[in-house]
Amino acid sequence: MKQYYKNLIPFFDLRTITDGALIVFLLAAIVLNYFNFFAVPIKMEVLMVLSLLGFIPVLVSVYFAILKKQITVDLLAAIALFFTFIKGEWFSAAFINLMLASARLFDRYVQTRTKNIISQLLKLRPTKVKIKIGDTIDEISIDRVKIGDLAVVEPGSRIPIDGTVVSGQASVDESTLTGESERVVKRVGDKVFSSTFDEFGSLLVQVEKIGEDTTFAKIVALVEEAGRSKTKTEKIADRFSTWYIILTFVAIIVIYLISHNTSLVLSILLITCADDIAVAIPLGFTIVISKAAKHGIIIKGADIIERLAKVDVFLTDKTGTLTRGDSRITDIVTFGIDQNKFLEIAGICAINSNHPTSITIIEYLKQQNIDIIAPDDFEETPGDGIAIKKGENNYFAGKLSFLEKNGVKISEENRALVEKKKAGGESTVVIGANGKVIGLIGFEDEIRPNAKALITHTKELGVKRWVMITGDNENVARRVAGQLGIDEYVANLKPEDKLKEIKKFRHKDSRLAMIGDGVNDAAALALADVSIAMGVKGADAAIEAADIALMRDDLSRIPEAIKLSRESIFIVKENFIIWGISNVIGLALVFSGVLGPVGASAYNFLTDFLPIGNVFRIFNKKLAELPKNF
Repeated sequence: MKQYYKNLIPFFDLRTITDGALIVFLLAAIVLNYFNFFAVPIKMEVLMVLSLLGFIPVLVSVYFAILKKQITVDLLAAIALFFTFIKGEWFSAAFINLMLASARLFDRYVQTRTKNIISQLLKLRPTKVKIKIGDTIDEISIDRVKIGDLAVVEPGSRIPIDGTVVSGQASVDESTLTGESERVVKRVGDKVFSSTFDEFGSLLVQVEKIGEDTTFAKIVALVEEAGRSKTKTEKIADRFSTWYIILTFVAIIVIYLISHNTSLVLSILLITCADDIAVAIPLGFTIVISKAAKHGIIIKGADIIERLAKVDVFLTDKTGTLTRGDSRITDIVTFGIDQNKFLEIAGICAINSNHPTSITIIEYLKQQNIDIIAPDDFEETPGDGIAIKKGENNYFAGKLSFLEKNGVKISEENRALVEKKKAGGESTVVIGANGKVIGLIGFEDEIRPNAKALITHTKELGVKRWVMITGDNENVARRVAGQLGIDEYVANLKPEDKLKEIKKFRHKDSRLAMIGDGVNDAAALALADVSIAMGVKGADAAIEAADIALMRDDLSRIPEAIKLSRESIFIVKENFIIWGISNVIGLALVFSGVLGPVGASAYNFLTDFLPIGNVFRIFNKKLAELPKNF
C-alpha cells in the first residue's frame, strides 16, 4: 500500500504555495498600483518581478509540451506574456499570470479532493492485526500477515484484510467501500473486506487477501488510474486547441500586416489566450469520477462517462443481477436412492464449483448437517454441468443434455419431471451416477426488489430497450422478463453464446451497456460499449473486466450513474458555449476600441472563472432522484 501514499498529492505542496503567493502578491500589486500607493519606479519593478516569476511555470509547461510534440494553450499564453513584456504592459502581464495561476490552483484543488476520498480511508487502515495461533492470540504488523491466518476482529476496530468469517457474528459498517451507511450483519461463511468497520460483535476471519490484493487496495488503484484516460470530448478539445492556436497566430499576423497596430494585436492575443476551457473539461470529468467513487460507483476512466451518457440499449444477465443469485431449493426428488445419500453425492459434485446453484447446495447441506466430501477428480463445463470421479464412481450434475452426452440414460419419467419443473418457472440440476439418473434438485431464484424500478427508471432516462440473456430455460426466462417488463430475452445460453448475442445487438448508431456479475460474464462484459459489474466486493474478474464496478448489489446505482454522466456532459457543452460567447464579446469590445491591452487582460481574467466555476456545480449536484420503491 506504500505506493498509494506516494501518489497522494497534498494540496499545500510547494507548487500550490508558490501559485497562491503569486496570486496574492499580484492582486495586491494591482490594487495598490491602481490607487497609486507606490511611486512609479517601485510599482513597475514590483509588477515586472511578479510577472517574470509567473512566466517561469508557463515556460516549463510549454517546454515539456514541445518535447511531446504538442501545441497547448500555454504556448499562446507564453507568447502573449512575451509581447506584454516587450510592450511594457505590466498590468496585462499581471492579469494573464493571475488567470494561469488560478487555473493551476483549481486543477490541483480538484485532484486533491479526489485523492482525499482515498487518503481519508487510508488513514483508517490498521497497522496491527491480532492473529490466532492455536490457543494464543498474537498482535503482529499488517505486513507479516499471511493468507490462511486466522485474524481476530474485535468490536470498535477496522477489518484489516479480506477474508471469510469462520466464527462469530458482527454488525459491520461497509460505507468505506459502498458509500452506504446501512449496517451489514456478518455471520459464519460471509465475506468481510479491508477498511470496513466492526461496530458490534467479534469475528474470527480466515485471511484470503492481503495488502495490494485486497478489494480496497484495488479500488484505490482504479480511482487513481481513472482520471488519466481522456474522453472523446477531451481529445476533440485538444485537437480544437491546436487548430485554434494556429488560426489565432495566422489571424494576428494578418491583422498586424493590415493595421500595424501592435496594441490591437496584443489585445486580441490577450482575449484569445484562454486557458479556462483546457482546464474546465478534464476538471469536470475528474469531479464526476471522485463524486461517483464516494457513492460506491467506481468508474474506471473519464471516457466511460461519455459513453455511459449515450447508452440506449441494456443487456443483462439474470442470475445475480436481476435476481439475488442465492437460489433457494424448492424440491428434492430421488430415484431409487436414500435422500441423504443423494445429497451427499450432490455435495461431492458442488463443493469445488462457484456456480450459484452449487453454492446453494453446499449451504443447504451445512444446514442439514450432512458431511461434504471432496471429489478425486473435478471438471466443470460452464453452462452445462460438472463431471466428478470419486473412488470407482462417476457422477454428473447439470442439464439433462449434459448427462446424456456423458452416457447417462435418461428415462421418459426423468424428462417429464424436468419439463414440469421448467413449466413452473423452476430451474433444475439433474444428478447421475454410474450411467443412470439418481435424482434432481429444483431451484427458484428470487427477483431483486428494485429490479423492476431500475428498468422503468432507465427507460424514463431514454433507454430504448432491455434484453435479458441467460443460461436458464425458456420458462424461467419468460417468467422473470414478464415480471420486470423486459422487452426481449434469450434463454438456454452458454457463456460463449452470450458473446454471439452481444455482437448481434451492437450497432454503430447505438450504445450498448452490459450488466453482469463479473465472474461468469467477464468475457461478455469486455465486449459491450459500457460494462457494469454488480457486487464486485471480492470478485477479481469484475474489477478487471468491467468499466463500472458497483460496490454493493444495488441496482439503483445504475440510473444514478447515467444521470450523473449526462449532467456532466451537459455542463461540458455549457462551458463551450460560455467560452465561445465570452470570446466573441471580448473581441467585439477590442475591435470597437472599448478595451485596450490592460482591459483585454482584465476581461480575460474575469471571464475565465465562468467555465471553471460552472464545473464546480457538479460537486453540488445530487445524484439522480429515484422512484420511492428504490
